[in-house]
Amino acid sequence: MMKILSCEFNIDTACVELRLTDGTLISIDCTAVENEVADNMYQRSELDWLIYNDPAAYADLILNGDPETYLKSVTENKPLD
Repeated sequence: MMKILSCEFNIDTACVELRLTDGTLISIDCTAVENEVADNMYQRSELDWLIYNDPAAYADLILNGDPETYLKSVTENKPLD
């Protein structure tokens, strides 16, 4: 696998963009990912936190991980009584 030269969130396109050493640009559409894997506002919030604070970890999760399992393990949805 190629090494990552840069990884950042582009607010104009709402994408996390990775540039690899061979010149390849990978763009992850964050809105599409949220619509596909996030079931509630807590999961969306977790993805948003990763996008803004650690876009490299977000990209790794989406490209190499299992985002559904990750979101179910780190978020808790408790209804108000």
